[in-house]
Amino acid sequence: MSSKVDQQVAVSCKGITKTYGEGSTAVVALRGIDLTIYRREVLIIQGPSGSGKTTLISIIGGILDPEGGECLIDGQNLSLLPEDEKTKFRASHIGFIFQAFNLIPMFTSVENVSIPLILNNVPREEASKRSSDLLTKVGLADKVNVCPPELSGGQQQRVAIARAGIHNPDLIVCDEPTSALDHETGLKVMQTLREMVLEHNGTLIVVTHDQRILQFADRIVKMEDGRIIS
Repeated sequence: MSSKVDQQVAVSCKGITKTYGEGSTAVVALRGIDLTIYRREVLIIQGPSGSGKTTLISIIGGILDPEGGECLIDGQNLSLLPEDEKTKFRASHIGFIFQAFNLIPMFTSVENVSIPLILNNVPREEASKRSSDLLTKVGLADKVNVCPPELSGGQQQRVAIARAGIHNPDLIVCDEPTSALDHETGLKVMQTLREMVLEHNGTLIVVTHDQRILQFADRIVKMEDGRIIS
């Protein structure tokens, strides 16, 4: 573990289980996951398709509830919160980069990135300025007023990455954040993500098959068949 990693616990998963479907068609996605992640840590999760990686980070990010066990984010069990309080917590504490980007097609890049700030009551003018600055930092200075359908996959991915980090969340969770990026851009984006979380004492969790970005990890966890194997 890097000396930069704080010993303060950011995420605590204990006995996490999750099954999709019922009866003979049931698919067990997670089989009792125990995982502790610390502040200022960059954790990379690897494993084959179907190993439970995306399910695990969806639970950590408060998008799914576990079937069994508990997941605490900064001591808060999100699955016990009413839906509106869970949404507020995610909006202020968590940034999520989805593999499918999940950008709003009729919004410009800067409007998409501004969404978390607007949800946290930042004035629109300030939100737009901060979003433009971050888009410039990820190499999209000339795309701030362009809508997602007019962007390449790699450009959309960078917009999604900027949106996830714009509000300086305590936790950024990423599902294949560099999959649509060339080598140089992928490294630049990972460096930006790492700087974002370290600057604000946050935590970065990355699911990836991209061997090129393993150098950014403080720790690598490997999953197989719904279990952590190393």
